Amino acid sequence: MTTQVLHLVVCAAPPAQAVDELVGLLQNKNWTVCVIATPRATGWMDIEALARQTGNPVRDEYQGPDSESLPRADAIAVAPATFNTVNKWVAGISDTFALGLLNEAIGLRLPIVVAPYAKASLAAHPAYARSLQTLGEWGVTVLPNEVIRVGAARDVFGWGPVVDALDRV
Repeated sequence: MTTQVLHLVVCAAPPAQAVDELVGLLQNKNWTVCVIATPRATGWMDIEALARQTGNPVRDEYQGPDSESLPRADAIAVAPATFNTVNKWVAGISDTFALGLLNEAIGLRLPIVVAPYAKASLAAHPAYARSLQTLGEWGVTVLPNEVIRVGAARDVFGWGPVVDALDRV
């Protein structure tokens, strides 16, 4: 079986605490997963455990000239994708490693799946809807907001929609 490389961008929101579950599901689908975290997301995850699980360090900042680079991605997933990251990404802002990677991915026309995750008050902001629409116009697969939330649970997430969308890329 051929292994494909997935860059998994993780933003600071409750699902980040369970992103190891998503990594496991993706590995079962034969993806080699490299986790890229926004700076705030690192506090939501067990970075060392994810590095052991993936066999790759979790990256959250640009590396120096002597650092090992990530393997080239065949696809990118952003899960969870926060209000802040989505809006900055559409504006072309690259003030974090994760955003720089996402902005480059648009230019490279890589397949990208986004699982937006914003509470109702932020999801209702007009800029957010426009940003998600713009990502779709750019060819990004945009899942419904909070599709990974399972009911009212704050610590249970359903990663199936992300995995299914990646199966289609």
